[in-house]
Amino acid sequence: MLQDISIKNFAIIEDIHLQFDNGMTILTGETGAGKSIIIDAMNLLLGSRASVDFVRHGADKSQIEGLFFYETTAGINEKLEQLGIEDTGELILRREIFSNGRSVCRINGQMVNLTSLREIGEHLVDIHGQHDHQELMNSKQHQSMLDEFGGKDFIAVKKAYQDKFETYRNLRSKLLERKRNEQEFAQRIDVLQFQIEEIQTAEINIVEDEKLQARREILVNSKNIVDSLNIAYAALDDEDYSSLSNVRNAMNEVEIIEDFSPLYKEISSKIAESYYILEDVTASLAKALDDLEFNPNELMFLEDRIAVLATLKKKYGPELSDVLSYLDNIKNELSDLTGGENDNESLETLVKDAEKELVIASNNLNAMRRKLAFDLEKDIKNELKDLYMEKADFKVNFEKAKFSRQGNEHIEFFIQTNPGEGFKPLAKTASGGELSRLMLAIKSSFSRKENKTSIVFDEVDTGVSGRVAQAIANKIYKISAAGQVLCISHLPQVVAIADTQFYIEKQSSDDVTTSTVRKLDYEERIEEIAKMLAGDDVSKEARAQAEKLLVK
Repeated sequence: MLQDISIKNFAIIEDIHLQFDNGMTILTGETGAGKSIIIDAMNLLLGSRASVDFVRHGADKSQIEGLFFYETTAGINEKLEQLGIEDTGELILRREIFSNGRSVCRINGQMVNLTSLREIGEHLVDIHGQHDHQELMNSKQHQSMLDEFGGKDFIAVKKAYQDKFETYRNLRSKLLERKRNEQEFAQRIDVLQFQIEEIQTAEINIVEDEKLQARREILVNSKNIVDSLNIAYAALDDEDYSSLSNVRNAMNEVEIIEDFSPLYKEISSKIAESYYILEDVTASLAKALDDLEFNPNELMFLEDRIAVLATLKKKYGPELSDVLSYLDNIKNELSDLTGGENDNESLETLVKDAEKELVIASNNLNAMRRKLAFDLEKDIKNELKDLYMEKADFKVNFEKAKFSRQGNEHIEFFIQTNPGEGFKPLAKTASGGELSRLMLAIKSSFSRKENKTSIVFDEVDTGVSGRVAQAIANKIYKISAAGQVLCISHLPQVVAIADTQFYIEKQSSDDVTTSTVRKLDYEERIEEIAKMLAGDDVSKEARAQAEKLLVK
């Protein structure tokens, strides 16, 4: 239930704070005083879309905050768990609409997006206004309204049908696309097969192939390399003039005198170190010359191999690793296109099997809806009797339709207002007053199914009077016995039956208009109801009638 609500700088409301109890609470006041604005604020608090027009002139932002007590259900528990909010049975919802168009939503102080606020709000309050009559007049909405009457078992059956429908639709779409593009599929398969063969034939070895360029550089420059190695070798160990031999002689001579001085010993050591280094270098040069062999055939192979890899990298690269990744991808694509379950014959079999399963699931869904319809019809007929429409009859009409995500039947509400007239579509036969009563009957039926403890009725008694108005008052009061009902009404019968009454009035001064609210005591309620009965010129008789209405 909604325990209290605080509204600041919202339209003509500057600052209002209302506390509500269980039972039936009525909001009354003159037209334009702000009654519906309070309902608008509740809608925003529960996740409806905001507009900067709601921000009071001259204010930076509007702020609505509400405290709710609720009974834990699987739906609200799951959503709170997703948001990381503790399930305590108490929620504080807060909505701020800024003059720059920004909107901020919070639940128990935690910032959430508008969708999350709306999903939580759907579990807390059901706001029923005059626009719901339009919903009742739109036959396209009747199927969703009937489905709302279902419980967990129905939801499971509907979910099973929708899963089967999605499977069937996807397979059928795949088959139709395949048939429309037979030539394109065949061409694509040829391309993939060619590319796979081209890459596989190359037998790419990333480790070895990365060394090809270095080996090619050696072979292409082999003459220059040989000349340089020979000159270097000759400079170190030529028969006529050997640098290595000269260094060896210098090493031997200094070794003779190295004991005469530490300096000589140091020189001797460095010459010896240089000699042995040059000796190793000379040996390495000799080995390099022996190993170096120019092979024209090898160079030709390398040139061809590098050209092949360059072509692959240009087409599928830029690197060899990219070429191999591309190979894996096109192998998978080819497998998808040529796999057994994707040829036309196999796809047709899968579509037929999916269609059979869809028909079974739709039969289960239709059977469940007919059971819901039977229960709904029975409930609404009983409710209509209480609303002085005992001669009226209500039924849910089913007609075959194309398969869609919602089923394969068109559902529409039919009504017979008088015996013998025959059932006709509700949208074409019901008057305004009948619609009000029918919607109230439906809402009364649904309130026993839903777990919402707060229901808001915004002028749902339009177009009725007399004993029908009293019947509507009794029905709304009966609904409030199971929880909390907030109601806006201009009917004295509805106003009088409420447990609590708030009066909304508009005050203007210095070009500023402000809406205020106050709770009426017993005497004030008599006066207000008397005005509804007799207008501004309240008589003793009107007061007496008002007092009579207030006595339950």
